Amino acid sequence: MRPLRFCHLTTFYPPHNFGGDGIGIQRLVRGLAKLGHHSTVVHDVDAYRLLAKNKEPKDLGEPPGVEVVRLQSDWGKLSCLLTQQLGRPVVHGGRIAELLERGEFDVVNFHNISLVGGPGILKYGDAVKLYMAHEHWLVCPSHVLWRHNREVCTGRECTKCVLSYGRPPQAWRYTSYLERELHHVDAFIAMSRFSRDKHKEFGFPRDMEVLSYFLPAPERSGPTASVSKPLHAKPYFLFVGRLEKIKGLDDVLPIFRNYKDADLLICGDGEYAETLKRAGAGIDNVRFLGRVSNEDLANYYEHALALIVPSICFETFGIILIEAFRSKIPVIARRIGPFPEIMELARGGELFGSPDELVAALRRFQNDPHHRTRCAEAGHSAFLEHWTEQAVIPRYLDIVRRAAERKGRTEIARALASS
Repeated sequence: MRPLRFCHLTTFYPPHNFGGDGIGIQRLVRGLAKLGHHSTVVHDVDAYRLLAKNKEPKDLGEPPGVEVVRLQSDWGKLSCLLTQQLGRPVVHGGRIAELLERGEFDVVNFHNISLVGGPGILKYGDAVKLYMAHEHWLVCPSHVLWRHNREVCTGRECTKCVLSYGRPPQAWRYTSYLERELHHVDAFIAMSRFSRDKHKEFGFPRDMEVLSYFLPAPERSGPTASVSKPLHAKPYFLFVGRLEKIKGLDDVLPIFRNYKDADLLICGDGEYAETLKRAGAGIDNVRFLGRVSNEDLANYYEHALALIVPSICFETFGIILIEAFRSKIPVIARRIGPFPEIMELARGGELFGSPDELVAALRRFQNDPHHRTRCAEAGHSAFLEHWTEQAVIPRYLDIVRRAAERKGRTEIARALASS
């Protein structure tokens, strides 16, 4: 097999990263490196610094086969604003064009390009080109189909919506500019069937492949795996994630004011944390743990009765669900977005759509250990089959192969066909 050269362009990448998409890209490029392929990741430090308020993270480095190019300039915030408004890489365009020309890449994979280049970046390079839709940016100026910062979007009110977020409207979204630039891309990838269908519903004109996120397989599993001592003595349910309104904890906290049989542990932090803490004041069995180490988080997963995923927005996937399945604990997820398709495939828990359904699920997982064990084992088996590196990366490379065949890049298709 001839190793391929990939270039991944994205706004955020660890450690200059927010949310799960950057981590997902990092897992992908590291997985490709294990197979002998080389990846160059190009991302925008200016965008990170704009949102991180000058908090500079520690860089832990990358393994052989992964190179990171960090775009930064003296323009700072203005560089991001120009890209956001004009839909092209005004400040960093020359550098990106030089990298793509000099790198002799076989594959260029665009990810979250909102601030690294906008639609104008899609014309750069002559490799096989993929676009991976980690968000709904292609059809939504706010990226998340969360209208007016208060409700799921069921129909376009884009100008009013963007203003409610305090962002300037993008004039290029009201022209055919985006649609014209899409023709430079050979394959589009959605992270779930739900996200693919939402793109189509909101007018996205191209077909999309479906490829889920993945996680590393657990280092230890099975009956011989050791069990750590729990960090929390009482029975508990778990929430893990950024504390934002769209994550839905507002609906969960009141439940635990009356549900006294178990605690609710909340791992994570965010801009909505103080509001949630005020809402949870006086609820003795709710604990806000803030950010916790990976080691402690693994312990909280291991001993939880179930993970609660109450998001009220249209997410593109639900990586937190497969994190629970990997840890062999069941999930109680809201019946929204991609969660039903993940739960249908995994059989690893229950869905809820009302407070009564949530309480009933809490009681079943606490009082029926056989039900809990069945769901936990089913979710874990589904994780091993569908959501590991070994399961997903071959599907990714098959998408690349088919795109190369359509583009007439037979040497790339042959290299992947022989792998």
